[in-house]
Order: sequence, then C-alpha cells, then structure tokens
Amino acid sequence: MLSNDQSTPALPFMFIGHGSPMNTLEFNRWTEAWADTAASFPQPKAILAVSAHWFVGATAVTQSEQPRTIHDFAGFPPELFAYDYPAAGDPELARRVGELLAPVQVLGDGGSWGIDHGTWSVLAHMYPDADVPVVQLSIDATQAADFHFEVGARLEPLRHEGVLILGSGNTVHNLGLMDWGRPDSGADWAVAFDAAATELMTADPSRIVELTNHDAYRYAVPTPDHFFPLLYVAGAIAAAGKTASVITDGCTMGSLSMTSYSAS
Repeated sequence: MLSNDQSTPALPFMFIGHGSPMNTLEFNRWTEAWADTAASFPQPKAILAVSAHWFVGATAVTQSEQPRTIHDFAGFPPELFAYDYPAAGDPELARRVGELLAPVQVLGDGGSWGIDHGTWSVLAHMYPDADVPVVQLSIDATQAADFHFEVGARLEPLRHEGVLILGSGNTVHNLGLMDWGRPDSGADWAVAFDAAATELMTADPSRIVELTNHDAYRYAVPTPDHFFPLLYVAGAIAAAGKTASVITDGCTMGSLSMTSYSAS
C-alpha cells in the first residue's frame, strides 16, 4: 500500500544514463555508482520507471501484478537474453499515476508491456534481488518536451508515498555517430551538450527544456526517446524546489552520455 504519512521518508528522484544493455552483466564505475546511490537511501515501497524504450503514441502504465522481462534488443550474447528480472508489479501505483496526471489520459497496457531493458539493466544493480515492485510509465511520442516536463512535475507527490521516481535514458544518445575508438570519451559537441545539461540540472532544473535550443541538440538528440526521461525527472525535481547532484558522469563511444543525477 502507498502511504503519505509522516513515517514515510521522502525518496529521491533519479535519472540514470543507462548506456548499453551489457551494463546489466558488467561491473564498472557507472553501475557501481547506481548501486551505491540506491544503498544511500531507504528501500522504496515501489518504483515508477520512465524508460526510453517504451516510446509509444500514448501515456500508459503497466498494470500486471507480475510484469514480464522484455528483451527489447538484438545482437547481444545469450546471457543477456536469458536474464530475468522478476519484480512484482503494483496495480495500485498504476492507478495512482492516473489520478495524479488527470486530465491527461493514462491508458493501461493490458499486460502487453512489462519491464524493458532501460529499466532492468539499471535495477539489476540498484535492487539485484528484484524485491521492489515496478511500474513503468510510457513516453508519449506525440507530445513535445514541455508536456513531459509537466507530467514529471505532477508525479512529485509520489516521493512522499514511498515511491522512487526513476528516469532511464541518455542525455546524449546518437548511435549513428558512435566512435568505437573512444570508449572513455565523447566528441566535443557531446561533451558540450552534456555539460549544459549538468549546469541546468544542478542549478535550475526548471529550465531543462531550454536544452532543445542548444546548438548541439540535433546531434545529441537525433530522436527524443532517450532524452525525454530526463525531462520527467527534472520536472519532479523542480516541483519539489530541489536541484540535482551528479551521481556519475562521462561520455563513451564518442556520442553517448552516461551522466546520472539524483535529488533528495
């Protein structure tokens, strides 16, 4: 049961730059930072995840009491396809999201979705026992940046009800410009865009939509699916009157940002 009584500690907001699905099976400075951050606050009663990989033409929530693990990728080792994240769902949280977002119509998935790798590749390190219920919220591909920021702001009360709001994407995500010779660095434009995002998230997340006017936006965000989860988290942080701290940062493969944020 969700609760907003005074004994329920307010939980942080988190945005994770999730990168490759292979991070599920690997232990590196990024995955260690995710785990360390999760260990720094009380275990949530539930998680509401906004993943780059549920990018559809509507706002929807997963409703299943036992959501399936979705392997929404190709070309990776068999071990990754065999990975299962058996977290329970939380239909009550799904209904609560609908209440908070009204009059925005929030559809139920009818069991058609589940937990995709944008969510479980991160939770594999944050909550490896899969002992926290998970609900995913889709990203409405028909809506502009302002809409997603405002939806995030409406979700802010959940942090007082034992729910961790988790966005999973990448601030910079351009697979077409990846440079395999740069495993630990980014192109100048990627570093500049990532730095601009960090400046706003740590000083004034209410201005995060301004990034859509950045000179490097068309390179950093060729499609908005991985960028929009940041807007949900920024909206919630701004609604709480908070600013974010950097959990871990850095670019990889020239055109991917792994920068992650938390605000409590």
